[in-house]
Amino acid sequence: MRRLMIVVLLLIIGGLGYAGYLYKVSKDALKDITTDADPTVEVAPSESVKVKPVAIMLLGFDTRKETGSLNSDVMMVAAFNPKTKSATVVSIPRDSKIELDGYKVHKANAYYARFLTAAKSDGLDKKSAERQAKQDMRKMFGEFFDIPLNYTATINFQGFADVVDALGGVNVNVDMDMHYVDHADGTNIDLTKGPQKLNGDDALDFVRYRKSNDGKNMSSDFDRNQRESQVLGEIADKLKSLSSVTKIAGVIRAVGNNMRMDIPSGEVENMISTYFGIGREDITFIPLEGSWKSPYVRLDENKLQAAKEALQAKLAE
Repeated sequence: MRRLMIVVLLLIIGGLGYAGYLYKVSKDALKDITTDADPTVEVAPSESVKVKPVAIMLLGFDTRKETGSLNSDVMMVAAFNPKTKSATVVSIPRDSKIELDGYKVHKANAYYARFLTAAKSDGLDKKSAERQAKQDMRKMFGEFFDIPLNYTATINFQGFADVVDALGGVNVNVDMDMHYVDHADGTNIDLTKGPQKLNGDDALDFVRYRKSNDGKNMSSDFDRNQRESQVLGEIADKLKSLSSVTKIAGVIRAVGNNMRMDIPSGEVENMISTYFGIGREDITFIPLEGSWKSPYVRLDENKLQAAKEALQAKLAE
């Protein structure tokens, strides 16, 4: 009995130590994640994400030094509802032609770089200019979808890969053979068609793939958006599963190292507690579609309207 009690005591101490470790990792990550937030902003309890729906602009960047790109190659608008513990996520093709009063016509993924350049030309320092560019993106796409966008979250592509690795990979169905090499930026995509488990780098290659070196197996913006939805759904299910509990510290570190949000830290904690356990079945993914007419994707107006209504409905539930 003494031996059993000693084992139980050691397990309790170990559990408390792991809980304390997770708490420290979480706090450190939260501090990094919310560096874009205004520390003077306080959200009233009646306005918190715990009780009110919230809409967030999600931007993904390729931050590799080899590319030097400032384009937001992944763009999504996500609406969350705390009553139903559910979300609607709309993916925007990067080449979408954006026609909106008050803005020059560009591809969707070109606006961030232009907003950033304008902010810097106004004399803002690098950090302030980045914050302003994200606010401008949120404002513009809020008008585009006819909804209020509350916050902006950005993640670089390495963060996407790190999260997948921290979860032990994702199971997906690769829809075509994917082979593409670009020595200039270190790209080396080599995937075979069929169901399989992908690590972080391969999952990133899967969602980014455009075409092979010989010009065959072309992949459209719409294909990539469908793949993004597939991988994000898998990530949501992995996070929800008990098997991910022992890996949560790695996920927290991966997110903290690579994601930045302008959401107050208290509200991030509220979002985590409110939507903890959300799975693929709770998320409606809507990839916008349209037709290609060089150099733009011209969005299908009916499907765009349906996406707007889905976001508006999620915020009104």
